[in-house]
Amino acid sequence: MKSILQNTRKPTGFWGRAILRGMNAGHAQLADWGLSHLSPAPGARVLDIGCGGGANIEKLLSLCPNGFVDGVDYSEESVKMSRKKNAAALGKRCEVVQGNVMALPYEDGLFDVVTAFETVYFWPDLSVAFLQVHRVLKPGGVFLLVCEESNPENTAWTDRIDGMKIYSGDDLENRLRSAGFTDIVAHQQKKGWLCLSARS
Repeated sequence: MKSILQNTRKPTGFWGRAILRGMNAGHAQLADWGLSHLSPAPGARVLDIGCGGGANIEKLLSLCPNGFVDGVDYSEESVKMSRKKNAAALGKRCEVVQGNVMALPYEDGLFDVVTAFETVYFWPDLSVAFLQVHRVLKPGGVFLLVCEESNPENTAWTDRIDGMKIYSGDDLENRLRSAGFTDIVAHQQKKGWLCLSARS
């Protein structure tokens, strides 16, 4: 079971595809709650980091009917599934590429909005990653960070998934400030869900 759960970090093969389908369904309510705190312009350029199975790209395309949504994930399997799920928009209003948050493959100041759902747990170095997000955002752009878990003392998942780290809201806020973000707003839900928005 533990070996299967490792696929949540970087989905590969049959079990990776199964986990991606499960994530699309299982994280839908969390994603909808997080996106309720975002009001992008209809023509916004958006990047979803750790796009997984592509469900949130689909939601962002609906939120920005005249915009363009990019997805990036370091799992080849995730990129394939995201492209398949959003095939109708690919090349027109959407692109999905394989890449790493530690060196985002985008030019400076490209995006109005950057989102990250259920992925920050696996970023190797938050200081570098947050600086990368800040770099690709336009001045005044919004970074939306959504986590189902925000209690570092809860080890139910971290004991089973190598390389997973849970951060508290205060810790994430401090790291965002250190990377140059301002106007940080935190929303917390009684289940422990956390949504942070910050401006570049």
